[in-house]
Amino acid sequence: MKKFDLNIERMLENWDAYHAIREIIANALDEQILTGTREITISRDGDGNWCIRDFGRGLRHEHFTMNENQEKLDHPGLIGKFGVGLKDALATFDRVGIETRIRSKFCDVSFDRSEKHDFSDVITLHACISEPSDPTFVGTEFILKGCSVEDVEQAKCLFLCFSGDENLEKTQYGEVLQKAGKVSFIYINGIRVAEEENFLFSYNITSLTAVIKKALNRERTNVGRTAYSDRVKSVLLASSSEAVARALVDDLGNFGSGTLHDEMKWTDVSVHASKITNASGNVLFLTDEEMMNAPRFVEEARVNGRQIITIPSTVKEKLSGQVDTKGNTIQDLGNFISEWNDCFEFKFVPPEKLMQAERWVFDMTGRLADLVGGLPSRVQSVKISEIMRPETGSFSEASGLWTGTEIIIKRSELASVESYASTLLHEIAHARSGETDVTIGFEHELTSLLGMVASKALRIASADTQLPQESTKTQVVEIQAASQHPQAARHDPSPAKKAGFWSRLFGNPSR
Repeated sequence: MKKFDLNIERMLENWDAYHAIREIIANALDEQILTGTREITISRDGDGNWCIRDFGRGLRHEHFTMNENQEKLDHPGLIGKFGVGLKDALATFDRVGIETRIRSKFCDVSFDRSEKHDFSDVITLHACISEPSDPTFVGTEFILKGCSVEDVEQAKCLFLCFSGDENLEKTQYGEVLQKAGKVSFIYINGIRVAEEENFLFSYNITSLTAVIKKALNRERTNVGRTAYSDRVKSVLLASSSEAVARALVDDLGNFGSGTLHDEMKWTDVSVHASKITNASGNVLFLTDEEMMNAPRFVEEARVNGRQIITIPSTVKEKLSGQVDTKGNTIQDLGNFISEWNDCFEFKFVPPEKLMQAERWVFDMTGRLADLVGGLPSRVQSVKISEIMRPETGSFSEASGLWTGTEIIIKRSELASVESYASTLLHEIAHARSGETDVTIGFEHELTSLLGMVASKALRIASADTQLPQESTKTQVVEIQAASQHPQAARHDPSPAKKAGFWSRLFGNPSR
């Protein structure tokens, strides 16, 4: 038997038994990956000892001299530093009272404390190397005496392969995992390194950056978010799964309540998930402001089977003008209204179907038009519709529309002469000028019409001012007559109430 000084300068006092067991399991899994051999086993023997075995090449005593295994450092799928992790684990087992033995086809190994060579006052942990008890043994087996079931299970929970977490999608940067409980876990090459309380998913990072490698400490735990957040973002941006995208976009609905998961606070991720969702479903993306300002179109979308997805304005701005993963236009409110307009049909109401008060207002069409010289010759008809297209640049329905041949006015404008008159004259200005809103030509024409109406109103007002003088003369004659015939005066009716402008202009409606 030969004794080999493990030469451990310091122990990890903050390691528990399960940390050490984790290192043994990690080394076994690394060997399984490197050699492509069968899955490792973790079991108990007849004496109650825990046995962790791989079926790889077998441990040699030279492994105890390694600080880092270059083979593992060069392999992208591993993070094990064989010599460092192994010796730390062995020192921890010795400190907590767990007896350890190792078997391979090259040697059997046990451990004890002995004097350091040439330093009789220094006691260190030594590996006792013996000839193999079974030269045909396949792989390496660690036999642990004195560790509990809880220690082993706690160690196994640190590995993705024993966690039972569902793999939702695999990308070139890592995997998106369905988290089992309230807490999300971050794995690096299958070993848990961090916890996240406000992540939507768990993640297994398989493509390590220089920042991650630097952050991986000796314990492989409590790695800070700054080390892996960029890689998590890369995993999500490389994702193409509808299930992942749908879960992310559904989470956007929590934006207003402030309960958004942290992944969706990354605008690029929100935009990417929205594009995938747009390609896979009948959806409509709206901001909270649009939901309030365009209730009619929200209801229209829901009636048509659209799923309303609420997004922040920052995401809306990023999505504007873009296409989804299949080249389709992003379904925002502007595009929805445009499509709605393309298939829009007016609901015309014949004059005979109008209410009496509405019909009275509508029948003034010709007289209102006469205020500005009559309807232009290009106006073939004036129609009333229950519904209208939205105003350009707005989400509310237009009050009126000039189609090029017809003037169409919304039925609700018939509620008063004032409303109907203003809309009718507005559309007449379009018909006469041939211009759209907010153009110089239209503004000039509308100004001209206002001048015509004002002139007409002034003529009527001028005529009204002459009435009091004539009335005074009449009253004097009536008073004189009344003094001569008092009985007749008492039977005269009271003076009628003076009529308003529109009534004097067009007459009172028969109600």
